[in-house]
Amino acid sequence: MLTPPAAQEPGVQERAAQESPAHKPAAQLPVAPREDGLKRTVHGCVVKVLIHRRDDRGMALEPHASRCVRAGEVHELVTTDHTDSAPGARIDRVGFLGFVELDRGGVIDRGDTVRIAGRTVGTVLGFDACHFPNHYNILVHADTTVTGADLELTPETPVSFEQTPPPHP
Repeated sequence: MLTPPAAQEPGVQERAAQESPAHKPAAQLPVAPREDGLKRTVHGCVVKVLIHRRDDRGMALEPHASRCVRAGEVHELVTTDHTDSAPGARIDRVGFLGFVELDRGGVIDRGDTVRIAGRTVGTVLGFDACHFPNHYNILVHADTTVTGADLELTPETPVSFEQTPPPHP
């Protein structure tokens, strides 16, 4: 029976994981990998505004860079100033924006631009599934944590997740 090389040499998997693009800070991640083609913008609207912050939330990023979403699903929008997008990265500093109902199915990717009422709030850092299958926490990287109250959100405020333009070849 053959033993995979990673199992033969201690530390190989750890080094490979550290060198993986998934372990780079969000600012260094390729926003739209070359295998991604165009996609439609995912639209929705706020159905409940949240107004609190936490510095000890303890969310953990899922290993997935994208999530398929369905029309009518409701997900929570959470801002953070954290930049680590590695699977399992702990996210403590957060501002809660609110819950968003999606108008149509689509795909939300890490790096998508999040706009609320046409104003850019940040980019998708990743997803936390602590409440799944009820809903995902969609973590939005912003310079500072903001809440629904900070942005003066109200129910029915439009929200969009827009594909970041792919890098030039």
